[in-house]
Amino acid sequence: MSVHAKPKVYVADDDADVLGSLRFLLEADGFDVRTFRSGTALLKASTQAPVDCFVVDYKMPELNGVELTERLRKQGATAPVVLITGHYDDRLEARAAAVGIQDFLLKPLLDDNLVKRIRKAIANDHSDTAQHVS
Repeated sequence: MSVHAKPKVYVADDDADVLGSLRFLLEADGFDVRTFRSGTALLKASTQAPVDCFVVDYKMPELNGVELTERLRKQGATAPVVLITGHYDDRLEARAAAVGIQDFLLKPLLDDNLVKRIRKAIANDHSDTAQHVS
């Protein structure tokens, strides 16, 4: 990502209202946002351009957020993933961590928490990359 480019965030959620709200929130905070109504649609697009962070809903038809993340990793995507869900349980946290999901948030309380966590995930990812390059 160049110094002046907006961080690119891909968001997958099957709820159009949630996608619209997240797009508005993230674009207002300076992100370049692409939204997808399914994990399958995001998978097709994720190979087309570098992405700085993925925000994925856990409960979606076809692929849930953990399965989507697992497929993204198999495709070679290394960008951080923030999982959003309205259905938390302890097992979900373990499954999410096992596929490399850095963080997750409960719906509907996303707002500034989501923006902060995306920025932190991108900053951590870039510092990890810098350490591996030097």
